[in-house]
Amino acid sequence: MKTVLLTGGTGFIGRRLTETLLQRGDRVTVLTRDPDRARSKLPRGATAVAWDPEHEGPWLDEIGRASAIVHLAGEPVAQRWTDEARRAIVASRVDSTRLVVEGIRRAEKKPEVFVCASAVGYYGPRPPDEALDETSRRGEGFLADVVTRWEDEAAKAEALGVRTVMLRIGVVLGEGGGALEKMILPFKMFAGGPIAPGSQVIAWVHAEDVVGLALLALGDSRARGPINVVSPEPATSKELASAIGRVMHRPSWFTTPEAAVKVALGEASMVVTTGQRVVPLRAKELGYVFQYPSLVPALTSILKP
Repeated sequence: MKTVLLTGGTGFIGRRLTETLLQRGDRVTVLTRDPDRARSKLPRGATAVAWDPEHEGPWLDEIGRASAIVHLAGEPVAQRWTDEARRAIVASRVDSTRLVVEGIRRAEKKPEVFVCASAVGYYGPRPPDEALDETSRRGEGFLADVVTRWEDEAAKAEALGVRTVMLRIGVVLGEGGGALEKMILPFKMFAGGPIAPGSQVIAWVHAEDVVGLALLALGDSRARGPINVVSPEPATSKELASAIGRVMHRPSWFTTPEAAVKVALGEASMVVTTGQRVVPLRAKELGYVFQYPSLVPALTSILKP
């Protein structure tokens, strides 16, 4: 049994991970801005404690009671990157991670492992034929800069004697939210299709495999440093649209022009108009078996009638 301290526990992935940890017998404490609201979302058995990811407070004491920390909290990046949004993205990832690691430094009893969310944005936009594993160089742009700083802060926990893992998470597909919920809206109206140019590679992953790799990071002492949390079978935007159309029995040939996405999201449009062929090298080396390696079965499990 572990005592797991979790941030982002009421989020799309956090809820699933919290439930799985409780089912296997772990104690789970969720740090949240609004404990009363969180209690209505969390599974029975989880404890909610107030925190402010930008300021020190009594929540830091929880770190000394935890045998493991999973840090998932973060402002969404799929929004227009105004100056305010950029500051919020940096604060929710870089600054909050710095505070968590500072809490680890102060704690008399340190956790055994620190698992910090990261993102495939580390690699930046890349050509569709360039395979990227955990040893690949970092990319360029705002997201690559944020992720590099984010991981640099997380890595400081390793110097404190805490095994540290950074989960570079791709585009998560799952029920009840996430990227797929927005993707399928045009298909419901019989107007679905790829985002131009269609050849960009989407590093997708099923939500259940995000949870599975988080559990591996928590429990396998060989897991250290960055781990790409992506399916072993990445897909182009065109292939993803075709698969959604096939599973939903809808057409998938209505291409969304790149210009239209840029009007809606500005510079943040690069998240969906560019891509990278990210491969899960470390996950395979550690022997992880993906529950949903292929796109159509993954979508079928989510979009089932």
